[in-house]
Amino acid sequence: SYLFISHNLAVIRHVSHRVVVMYLGKFMEMAPKERLYSAPLHPYTRALLASVPKPFVTDENIEDKVIAGDIPSPSAPPAGCRFNTRCPLRTPLCEEEEPEWKEVGKEHFVRCHRVDEWV
Repeated sequence: SYLFISHNLAVIRHVSHRVVVMYLGKFMEMAPKERLYSAPLHPYTRALLASVPKPFVTDENIEDKVIAGDIPSPSAPPAGCRFNTRCPLRTPLCEEEEPEWKEVGKEHFVRCHRVDEWV
């Protein structure tokens, strides 16, 4: 076993069996590689995967894949879910309470209040 830390999701896909997505020092999602890349559940994981450059993409079909919102300080993370300042799906609960680390499938874990809505 080894721990490989990278921001390059294309490389991670080829060297890992299990992938953990972190945001501001917290695990947001963990799943076997095939599951995470084919069916990501956390909004941050989805945004990261959408931002990976695709081969053979022309200028006409490139979309702006920047994750909107305020980037919080790692030394002073926001209350509630750490991704709430940038999440397009946030609710008041996300701003108040940290989500639990929840198993949503075999070896698939997510930290999101709204995950039950799309599992």
